[in-house]
Amino acid sequence: MKKVAVVVVTFNRKDLLCKNIEALLKQSCKEEQEIYIIDNASTDGTYEAILPFIEAGKIQYRNTGKNLGGAGGFHFGMKEALSADHPYLWLMDDDTIPQENALEELLAADQVLEGHYGFLSGTALWKDGSPCKMNKQKTIQNWYDEAQHLCHGLLRCYHATFVSFFIRAEVVKKVGLPIKEFFIWGDDVEYSNRIHKQYPCYIAGKSQVLHDTANNEGSNIARDDASRIGRYRFAYRNEMYIAKQNGLKGLLRQGAKIGLHLARVLLHGDHKFKKWSVILGSSFKGIFFHPKIEYIEE
Repeated sequence: MKKVAVVVVTFNRKDLLCKNIEALLKQSCKEEQEIYIIDNASTDGTYEAILPFIEAGKIQYRNTGKNLGGAGGFHFGMKEALSADHPYLWLMDDDTIPQENALEELLAADQVLEGHYGFLSGTALWKDGSPCKMNKQKTIQNWYDEAQHLCHGLLRCYHATFVSFFIRAEVVKKVGLPIKEFFIWGDDVEYSNRIHKQYPCYIAGKSQVLHDTANNEGSNIARDDASRIGRYRFAYRNEMYIAKQNGLKGLLRQGAKIGLHLARVLLHGDHKFKKWSVILGSSFKGIFFHPKIEYIEE
């Protein structure tokens, strides 16, 4: 059994996925990893594109049978990896291109911290080498209390995304799996927040990946085109669920964010009524959204 299960979730992005796999196979400690490709029932010829990797025994391929979204895909893939008793999991999207030493640096950070952490979050850069805005971690206010780790590129944080997310299997067994009902958006925020409440968590600055997105602006309902408006119903519903978990402070912060987004749509957006309906309707649904956290049975 290999030490690290690399869980990559994909859907209809075969070209990016192939780049991802090739980068994983070039890792400086590739002998430590088992690559799990979790295919959300792609229809673009993904299976045929990666078949040479499968036949060569370089990756494990799992088809979920339907599109479970990113949240469902990671939920599915993590269960697969845990059933094979890998002690570590490394999560990423199919448009993540790790540098050759990315895994090596995560394992080095694990040694520095002697396993006393919840998750490690790699540093995501965009195609021009600048920080990828949508993968910006959030650091804790008293991060300097552990300044001794800075020389190792480690900085305390409480929020991270599933673009280079490294976690110990024993932590997953303690806190449970990501919430599959989130489908897309916010599943990593909820999960990292859940872990942070029980464990110290860190940015691993020396472990870097390229996030090969179309732009470096992140999501913005005010400026997004009409074809993508429907996707935001998951974002605002899920964000309201997360806000509830953070008590009154979280709800007040989310209320202010909703107000800001409504104003942006009014001032800068088109399809104003439709966008307002998604923001307000989905936020209201989030109040009554109570998905259950699934735990792994020993």
